[in-house]
Amino acid sequence: MVPNERQARLNRTRGTGEVPHAGGRMWERLGDALALLLVIEGVLPFLNPAGMRRTLATVAQLDDRSLRVAGLTSMLAGVLLSYLLH
Repeated sequence: MVPNERQARLNRTRGTGEVPHAGGRMWERLGDALALLLVIEGVLPFLNPAGMRRTLATVAQLDDRSLRVAGLTSMLAGVLLSYLLH
């Protein structure tokens, strides 16, 4: 990239919050997603700790195949949701 093109790109991104290099924005979005995941996962134990204990006890009794199917279903739902949003 020649210096004039680089400066033009920096000027276009100034004030927009966009990071001028390719990978920076991706890491920012990943960090936001992980932070949101932690907030969402913390809601149930905060609001209903006894219910959370019961749920974990039930999950602990499931066989490996059931846990794998639940995990695969969750991953596929996440990929599908991400695809639909973008």
